[in-house]
Amino acid sequence: MEPLTFQAAEERSVKLREELNQYAYEYYVQDQPTVEDFVYDKKYQELVAIEMEYPDLITPESPTQRVGGKVLEGFEKVVHDVPLYSLNDVFSKEELIAFDERVKKAVGHPVSYCCELKIDGLSISLKYEEGLFIQGATRGDGTVGENITENLKTVKSIPLRLKEPLTIEVRGECYMPKASFIKLNQQREEEGKEVFANPRNAAAGSLRQLDTKIAAKRNLSTFLYTLADFGPLESTTQDHALTEMSRLGFRTNPEHRVCKTIDEVWEYIEAFHKTRDQLPYEIDGIVIKVNEFDVQDDLGFTVKAPRWATAYKFPPEEAQTLLLDIDWTVGRTGVLTPTAIMEPVRLAGTTVGRASLHNSDYIEKKDIRLNDTILVYKAGDIIPEVAQVILEKRPANSISYPIPSHCPICNSELVHLDEEVALRCINPKCPAQIKEGLNHFVSRNAMNIDGLGPRVLAQMFDKGLVADVADLYALDKEQLLTLEKIKDKSAENILTAIAASKENSVERLIFGLGIRHVGAKAAGILAEHFGSLTALSQGTKEEIVSLNTIGETIADSVVTYFENEEVHELMRELADRGVNLKYKGLRSSQLAEVDSPFKNKTVVLTGKLIDYTREEAKEKIQTLGGKVTGSVSKKTDIVVAGEEAGSKLSKAQSLGVEIWNEKQMIQAIEESQTD
Repeated sequence: MEPLTFQAAEERSVKLREELNQYAYEYYVQDQPTVEDFVYDKKYQELVAIEMEYPDLITPESPTQRVGGKVLEGFEKVVHDVPLYSLNDVFSKEELIAFDERVKKAVGHPVSYCCELKIDGLSISLKYEEGLFIQGATRGDGTVGENITENLKTVKSIPLRLKEPLTIEVRGECYMPKASFIKLNQQREEEGKEVFANPRNAAAGSLRQLDTKIAAKRNLSTFLYTLADFGPLESTTQDHALTEMSRLGFRTNPEHRVCKTIDEVWEYIEAFHKTRDQLPYEIDGIVIKVNEFDVQDDLGFTVKAPRWATAYKFPPEEAQTLLLDIDWTVGRTGVLTPTAIMEPVRLAGTTVGRASLHNSDYIEKKDIRLNDTILVYKAGDIIPEVAQVILEKRPANSISYPIPSHCPICNSELVHLDEEVALRCINPKCPAQIKEGLNHFVSRNAMNIDGLGPRVLAQMFDKGLVADVADLYALDKEQLLTLEKIKDKSAENILTAIAASKENSVERLIFGLGIRHVGAKAAGILAEHFGSLTALSQGTKEEIVSLNTIGETIADSVVTYFENEEVHELMRELADRGVNLKYKGLRSSQLAEVDSPFKNKTVVLTGKLIDYTREEAKEKIQTLGGKVTGSVSKKTDIVVAGEEAGSKLSKAQSLGVEIWNEKQMIQAIEESQTD
């Protein structure tokens, strides 16, 4: 392909930016993606190449400017043109009614209220000039905040250019979804780092990183909820302002509701108090605002807060119970994790008997002892954690809890590495680490070997049938039948699943090996670039770190992993036993050459498949350029209906979606060309 002229490159880059920003808006703001990831990735790489060739074509709203990379010296102060007021809180229905009475008395008539979920994140202010994002700041003390523009540029739900060239200022919350919070803390525990107490602290810590690459990796999102400077917008109500903000490209919360009476407001509060645990983000209450802006103007402000709004705060979900014991488990990286064993207690709608204690430093810092009465809460309404000890209830004969000095499994001496808060067992032959490594290897996102759960694998290890992952591929039926609850049919199914896993594309194997810091996505990037495990094992740090989204931490970890001769011996054993070490997916350069009825199509699999497992069919379709999703919608192109297909088939028929049987799917796979 001949190099583009400057004019052609300029025209192409404009088109690519428009397409990529629209794709991002559909994915991160509307939650309705219209293209598969590989389509976005291919166009993104094309734009990167053009901008590298012609740096003058880089624009502030280019999606390439979201990845981070700047290391900031510090955060400069920002004086807010319009102060960010805090809200007065109410904690009961009586206080809420009193608020309503004050409002009605002040204006002389009933009003309607716009109720919104109170997102537990970090308040932010965003400024746009002629539609272009120019500044993002924290709330600070309401008058002076910190300039965090570069970090906010990495948050994909924040538009870098609005759909209209308006000069406005908007406010909202930047937050960390619950799933991202759990994943981040799991990673930090595994790495021996201090964990975040809740999603709000995690979001705040992420936005105040001086290295913007770290902020870019934290998967933050936003809900914008008010206009500080309306510019030319002519909204007259809060409800309409939210609609206008959404139209401009901002992500607003869809759960807001206009209530005509304070009784309707209370119904809204009660409904979300009951269902808050089901939301994918954390809320700590409900914000109630007078809906009409002219009434807001009449009511005005006190020194600290608006008179036209209040925040109902949910009561804390806490409970007292007795600490009976502390259970220490060893992860696959050797990190010891303590868990409190408690008298069961009701908390946030469920009965819990275990709670996280994070690490040994956490126990010592809070002086947690056996038989203490402890206060337990759910961090982010997700994970039970020990908040504190009720000291006045501590037994008189209480003694400090002895932190273990040796691994509870292999009795090796534990180490407390520099800059880590965790204890770590560094014995590579520790049975607990090996078992956890086996569990990871067979998991769904790794080698996906059905039938090998933790109990079965533990039996295999304890009986000496397996000492590492390669031994799984030397198992025979007679050995499996020696395990508890494994009968003839179960043994055959396990052997079939093991044999099928040999054919996996190598990115599953790379992830399954448990290389530190290498997740499923990074494994895919490495596999596509190097083409095989052998080539990856010979890759240099410079080559690895040059790959898009792969940083020095991953590169160092990969190079260090393959410096171990035992790893190369394991690779030889896997190859000798027929495990595929090569990448079977399509390279980015091959995507345009795919000739397949699945290309750029969204496919749903439903019912029981005979010739393929669900996972095998999914991988085949994705290899041929298709996207497999779990639910049927108007955007679904094909539904493959196996035996006993149910509601998904019915919905597809009602929407007029094209329906195939399994034979049609197999024929399409076999006839497709991927060379």
